[in-house]
Amino acid sequence: MNVLQKLVSTGAKTLPRNGLMRHSSHFVYQPDAKAPVEGPTQKMNMFQAINQAMDIALEQNESALVFGEDVAFGGVFRCSMGLQKKYGKQRVFNTPLCEQGIAGFAIGVANTGAKAIAEMQFADYIFPAFDQIVNEAAKYRYRSGNLYDCGSLTFRAPCGAVGHGACYHSQSPEAYFAHTPGLKVVVPRGPNKAKGLLLACVKDNDPCIVFEPKTLYRAAVEEVPVAAFESPIGKADILRSGTDITLVGWGTQIHVLQEVANMAKTQLDVSCEVIDLVSILPWDKETICNSVKKTGRVLIAHEAPLTNGFGAELAATIQEECFLHLESPVLRVTGWDTPFPHVFEPFYIPDKHRCLAGIRKLINY
Repeated sequence: MNVLQKLVSTGAKTLPRNGLMRHSSHFVYQPDAKAPVEGPTQKMNMFQAINQAMDIALEQNESALVFGEDVAFGGVFRCSMGLQKKYGKQRVFNTPLCEQGIAGFAIGVANTGAKAIAEMQFADYIFPAFDQIVNEAAKYRYRSGNLYDCGSLTFRAPCGAVGHGACYHSQSPEAYFAHTPGLKVVVPRGPNKAKGLLLACVKDNDPCIVFEPKTLYRAAVEEVPVAAFESPIGKADILRSGTDITLVGWGTQIHVLQEVANMAKTQLDVSCEVIDLVSILPWDKETICNSVKKTGRVLIAHEAPLTNGFGAELAATIQEECFLHLESPVLRVTGWDTPFPHVFEPFYIPDKHRCLAGIRKLINY
């Protein structure tokens, strides 16, 4: 009897250190310290918070529509579960497996004034819709001389590492869209941010993309306000104050950085300021630069590849705005410039060990 058979027969839930299974989670989830608004709360994971946000949007706006591949039965991540039953097939419905068509339809209904919430089943599959989003949705207001716009258009897309997604279910494509004036791009770190950002995007006057780290759908659990609320687009969150080094990330990576901040304090006696960028486009230059001017050192971490990742934009701006305050070069700890691997994912992601090594490098510079 091999080790897996023994586990099944004994009902064991984890393997010994010399077993065959590897753990997919490279982070320890850090819930928000308090709810974003006052009032009754409910314990939710991230997909439940997203579900509630769409429920609120559908309830508050008779024109609101939710659509995408498999959303009618709840979607592959269950984010739209129960919504078709509550609001009907005319407002929550499946689409063909055609991302370009999903985006084109979303642009059309948004131009009529409807609140369009379109799901791309995986962010990796958003690229067939790239032309529609970048050349149509983002430019509609400008091209029409403000006669028409694609406000009230929101794309949801699960993104990032999940432990077993390989090259077609693990990518983080936020930097592609950050190069496009007319779009807004956000990445939540947990249930409260996911709900607040989604509701803010639904009400925004520009087309928005919400990249949702799929590994957080169930791993992230918080007390979430039951009432509707919005999280500001374009505003970063300082999650931990510090004096020696600024750590910047977004999405799942922010939980890695919070753990790294604890490690740096314990092992190196280094005080880290941890900032969740939250919004990729527009991004909060003031908060980032003020922090770097205070600490003199900055480490930027993201799962996307190094070259032309959005960390490069942060690094360039910090160099321009904070040069005389820097005690060391800006450092990026990111995914590698390779396709996202399957079995080698643990070596690809910017985990706590790589980030802590980066802090040592900056402090010793």
